[in-house]
Amino acid sequence: MNLDLLIQNGLIFDGLGSAPVRGDVGIKNGKIFAISPAISTPAKEIVDASGLWVTPGFIDIHTHYDLELEIAPGLSESVRHGVTSVVIGNCSLSIAIGEPQVLADIFQRVETLSHRLISKWLNKSLAWQTPGEYLQHLQQLPLGPNVAPLLGHSALRAYVMGLERSLTVQPSKFELKLMQRITADALDAGFVGVSIDMFPWHRMSGEWQGYTIPSQHAKFREYAMLANLCKKRDRVFQVTPNLHKLNSFVDILRMGSGFGKPLRLTILSALDAVHNRQLWRIFAPILFIWNRLLNGNVRLQTLTEPFTIYSDGPVTPLFEEFPTGAQLNGCKSRQERQQLWRSASFCAQFRQEWLNKQLKSFHRQLELMEVVNCPDASWQGLNFAEIARRQKQEPIDLFIQALQEYDTDLRWVATGANDRLKPRLAMMQHPHIFPGFTDAGAHVRNLGYYDGALSLLKQAVTTKFLTPEAAISRVTGEPAAWFRLNTGVLKVGAKADILLLNPHALNQPISPQVEILDPLLDNEPRIVKRGSDEIVQAVYINGVRVFAEGKIGDRLGREKLGSVLSPCKSS
Repeated sequence: MNLDLLIQNGLIFDGLGSAPVRGDVGIKNGKIFAISPAISTPAKEIVDASGLWVTPGFIDIHTHYDLELEIAPGLSESVRHGVTSVVIGNCSLSIAIGEPQVLADIFQRVETLSHRLISKWLNKSLAWQTPGEYLQHLQQLPLGPNVAPLLGHSALRAYVMGLERSLTVQPSKFELKLMQRITADALDAGFVGVSIDMFPWHRMSGEWQGYTIPSQHAKFREYAMLANLCKKRDRVFQVTPNLHKLNSFVDILRMGSGFGKPLRLTILSALDAVHNRQLWRIFAPILFIWNRLLNGNVRLQTLTEPFTIYSDGPVTPLFEEFPTGAQLNGCKSRQERQQLWRSASFCAQFRQEWLNKQLKSFHRQLELMEVVNCPDASWQGLNFAEIARRQKQEPIDLFIQALQEYDTDLRWVATGANDRLKPRLAMMQHPHIFPGFTDAGAHVRNLGYYDGALSLLKQAVTTKFLTPEAAISRVTGEPAAWFRLNTGVLKVGAKADILLLNPHALNQPISPQVEILDPLLDNEPRIVKRGSDEIVQAVYINGVRVFAEGKIGDRLGREKLGSVLSPCKSS
């Protein structure tokens, strides 16, 4: 008997936090056949991993790849950074049920996906009638990474109630029962859980443009019904809370506490926010009270690097937070935005809302917002406060004038959270805070954190705040066990989703975000990460090499390698 692949002489990390061991890994029929100090069985291919780490593939627990999977199922932007499993359907957004155009209207503005990309999906979208049929559809795709889907509440609510009613009224008893039945069937079919959304930045496009998405219009009874279904089946319940309403946290606390087996609850997000420098300190005591004293099973999620967002003039997710900003985002053209700016009352209201110190998640500090591109080249590399000083203007007046005059020809960047090393490391080290929340696949013009797991490893190596085995476990075996996914561990019989990493290349700073024209998205601009090629020597999914030496393999996205992951038995 011959092995298909033999990886020799590597330092093997099992994904469970155990001390690494040097040895060989034998692979046959897409599975790990043997792990041993030395394997003598012949193999069709032998790879010398001397000096390299052999680890499980990384798990990205917070992505928005639902639409991209339909167009480019290889998910090469994540795979090139070592991701071999993704959780989709987050923030109440999924395409598991509902009319394609309605789902497009829910997705487009929240994820800031281009009209062209949405149209491409709509033209080829298939109609499945149930979430179970959607799972069957996913299983037919030539998946690159493994996919673990959550059922999105916004999609469910719009399907059961119709879009208009889902945005304007509460469900009837019959509709609530129908939601309950569809969700129960979806969980029994293999969805890993349910996601809901309370975050007021998330708005509709299309006919109901500017309204917040359906999940946000639900009341506690509806959320609690969905949470209870997850609790009974020990499935994940993902929540994006309303940071502006204390009541939303009280509701989440009620759902995530109590007697019996606790709800498997994950919440966005634990961040060191620029606008509130003490906020990060509350997460540890809250988690202690919730998980230790109130019998909870709660995991927050944090980003593993500074939360830096790029914006095109007045078109940016950062403006969804206040009414005039949301109006600008809702405009279909430069002309529409110009019409708004011509109104003195609109300009005055924008100014007032921008300077309002209450109810803000984005800091709105013009001295921390830097120009990347501008028709006036002398502005590039300066922040708006510096430019205003040069021109002897009030910063806010200069900013409004720039937005009005240059529109999307002005590109600027701002960091809103996680820019300080010590708080970031403290959150990533906390046992009840997952390093995740990359938003991979969303906001393709605004951010690109596809290498979140590698960023964690770099910081572990350079600061020693975690051992390498602990850091690797945080993005492999640990989230796999909590989400109940049969992946993330190197053991005999496991699917051969494996990375070869060069540990010496980890001793470098976090990679910057860069803009490319992505051929997979018809050459649309996309913010991505590069610089992982030195670290990631090879990525194997199902025993097939899909990335090596900086190049994506021919088989990625052309043949089915990944699986649809359903929850395994609780450990």
